[in-house]
Amino acid sequence: MKTTKFLLGALIVSASAFALPSFADVYIDLAPPRPRVERYEPRAGYAWIPGNWQWKNGRHDWVAGHYVADRKGYRYEGDRWVQNDKNKWGYQHGGWSYDRDGDGTPDRTDRAPNNPNRH
Repeated sequence: MKTTKFLLGALIVSASAFALPSFADVYIDLAPPRPRVERYEPRAGYAWIPGNWQWKNGRHDWVAGHYVADRKGYRYEGDRWVQNDKNKWGYQHGGWSYDRDGDGTPDRTDRAPNNPNRH
């Protein structure tokens, strides 16, 4: 019984670590400010995760960008604010998306997910 619960928990954690949620964690009325310009140098073996505005203590708070180790066959999609049809702003966390052909378009939105020569 404990093994089953552990495996189920591990499966849920691993699935949520790689899936991009289609819902927002926070909804607010105030649009986020424009993103700040951040300068960074490309680093072999690392992906740059751009900074973004997060909602903390009733206001927008800038969180600086940072590097993370690359994941071969994946593309990182950053956190984002999305405005819905009720003029509310929703904050969606980003994450790694599978990109089998390495063309920069995640397979879930790629019309030719196995063609690395597609332009």
